[in-house]
Amino acid sequence: MADTMTLFTSIGLSEQKAKETLKNEALSSALKDAITQAQRVHGPSGVDKAMGTLLYSMASRLKDLKRLAFLSDSIAQRKICTELQLAAALDFVKGHPQDPINQNEFEEACGVGVVITPEQIEDAVESVIKKHKEQLVKERYHFNMGLLMGEARAALKWADGKVIKNEVDMQVLHLLGPKTEADLEKKPKPQKAKVAENEVKLKKEELAVNGEVTTGEGKSLMEQLRGEALKFHKPGENFKTEGYVVTPNTMSLIKKHLEITGGQIRTRFPPEPNGILHIGHAKAINFNFGYAKANNGICFLRYDDTNPEKEEEKYFTAIRDMVEWLGYKPYDVTHASDNFQQLYDLAVDLIRRGHAYVCHQRGEELKGHNVPPSPWRDRPIEESLVLFERMKKGLFAEGEATLRMKMVMEDGKMDPVAYRIKYTAHHRTGDEWCIYPTYDYTHCLCDSIENITHSLCTKEFQARRSSYYWLCNALDVYCPVQWEYGRLNLTYTVVSKRKIIRLVETGVVRDWDDPRLFTLTALRRRGFPSEAVNNFCARVGVTVSQTTTEPHLLESCVREVLNDTAPRAMAVLEPLKVTITNLPENSRSDVRVPDFPANEAKGSHTVPFTRTIFIEQSDFREVMEKGYKRLTPEQPVGLRHAGYVISVQKVIKDAQGKVVELEVNCCSSETAEKPKAFIHWVGQPLVCEVRLYERLFLHKHPEDPSEVPKGFLSDINPHSLQVISSALVDISVKGAKVFDKYQFERVGYFSLDPDSTADKLVFNRTVTLKEDPGKI
Repeated sequence: MADTMTLFTSIGLSEQKAKETLKNEALSSALKDAITQAQRVHGPSGVDKAMGTLLYSMASRLKDLKRLAFLSDSIAQRKICTELQLAAALDFVKGHPQDPINQNEFEEACGVGVVITPEQIEDAVESVIKKHKEQLVKERYHFNMGLLMGEARAALKWADGKVIKNEVDMQVLHLLGPKTEADLEKKPKPQKAKVAENEVKLKKEELAVNGEVTTGEGKSLMEQLRGEALKFHKPGENFKTEGYVVTPNTMSLIKKHLEITGGQIRTRFPPEPNGILHIGHAKAINFNFGYAKANNGICFLRYDDTNPEKEEEKYFTAIRDMVEWLGYKPYDVTHASDNFQQLYDLAVDLIRRGHAYVCHQRGEELKGHNVPPSPWRDRPIEESLVLFERMKKGLFAEGEATLRMKMVMEDGKMDPVAYRIKYTAHHRTGDEWCIYPTYDYTHCLCDSIENITHSLCTKEFQARRSSYYWLCNALDVYCPVQWEYGRLNLTYTVVSKRKIIRLVETGVVRDWDDPRLFTLTALRRRGFPSEAVNNFCARVGVTVSQTTTEPHLLESCVREVLNDTAPRAMAVLEPLKVTITNLPENSRSDVRVPDFPANEAKGSHTVPFTRTIFIEQSDFREVMEKGYKRLTPEQPVGLRHAGYVISVQKVIKDAQGKVVELEVNCCSSETAEKPKAFIHWVGQPLVCEVRLYERLFLHKHPEDPSEVPKGFLSDINPHSLQVISSALVDISVKGAKVFDKYQFERVGYFSLDPDSTADKLVFNRTVTLKEDPGKI
């Protein structure tokens, strides 16, 4: 330890820095080897501080340690003399993972032997200052000097940055002279120009960012996924990704891959067809399909159908339906089962290569941590081949034999199972197979078969990344790159298949598409537009960290879309009969109602105005209260769109004293004094069923035992569904189709439910209006 400490301080490291380095075993070992290599060239005392700084920087940044000796030699021979050259050298070896390295290409890429003279620097700076002279003289020392530095460095890639800066400072001083008091004052911030009232404001405060327009909430999903935004590797440059394993065959396999794909980005969305997609899957769909779309690539919809016990046709249909509902069209729809024969052949090859074996440990023996090693791990290859063939022929009972891979996963799990026996008919292959591959075996190989470039998955699969690379490399097949992103979670809900099944079985919800759930079919049924779901995913952003979000953020996205797309109608949920006594018995007139009051050019509809109309019970109070602006015996109110103001003449009550009818007078709003409020109403309406939804659970985290000790089923909100069987809706909705959306004025946004019949329409409340909660 003392000798290593002396070695580190001998190259110019401070004692403190040397101690910190010794704590990092990997860095300490790499730096020691680098110094030893350099000393072979210069002798024990020939490594000066400048060289030592480069050796330290190289040892701490180099990922592929087999290049350590090569780079140490380059630094020791003074071919690499600056940080700029070192960065280029590290980039070069990263892009050339296989031997031999072409020395001439390396030296050219790193500027070896390039000499930049003081005269060249002087000329380059002079040229840049001449280009910006007019603005420079005008702004003087408030001018952005970094611009001059950047352009001069771009012209002289290998020049010393400090020398360029000194030359810029000197030439600027020569042009402008010393700084004055005015130069030393802080540059005033530009005043924001006020938008003229008659100008049309950019929707959602669109801002110009880096030359592109984005909404105030941030970048669109396509902008987040395009090009360099995610720092993903380019097709064919898999080996530049940290952690990617390079084998002697990697480059030739990538070359073949590029011949097939033409350098096109390929992704896939690989759901298991044993349940319905939920809001978390919406992010996965947007990420996989969106990344391909944003970069002119293609995306496969691949069903991971390797567990025949839980798969049903309805799930296959529903998954594709939801992908297309969100606006994406798969390049191709594939199944893991398409590759069952090829996967079996590869498993045989894996055994032949000595990387897999047939094991007879039972499933319960393999559960938990510190599982004992299999006593069959070292059985002869030929024996495993015979036994695997017998597994395929159905000569073992379920659980009696498995095929396991000889590897340790990142989470410590040893020898994961590749194949297990299941005597269950498969929905596509029937009884052809009785052995089925596992996710750990199937996933990466199907990615390889489909020549996927970016295998995008949620963060919990990070522990399987090393096994993903191991299996592809063990079989010498093309290896894609796995990238992880944070999954999307919502509060006040559960999304696990098992728990949703429990909710259905116990009668808490009707089915997977119950509008109180956050499955995608449930959101569609409730009336959430797909555009709003996609906007929500964009707003949450493409992050690596897990995100738990409040439902009101999703609801906000829904309101934004529906405000622009849902035509207005009038509906009364708790009707109160109103008779207008100064109109004739059979009086009827048509009132024109704009579909979108903010933009009447988008169309309108007519509703009948008759002697008998209905208003909301809450829009009348027999006793006046302070701040109440709607109808009372002493206070008239306006009727929206009708052009009338009504005043109470008589209040009619039933035997229990409940108000059941009002008799009123009406007069034109043009002659009457302007009322304090206008209310909605309906005349000759349709009787409809309306379902009002609230959160299904009472607590934010119903699955958290510390929040809900008795389990999620004990946390059900008893008021999560209210059914109003005789709501009154104006006749403009008569021709509505399933999932058509409306804004019922002053009530909320509603969507037509599939339970609707020709005799009775059923509306689901999608979200409430965004009204001031204090408004009465």
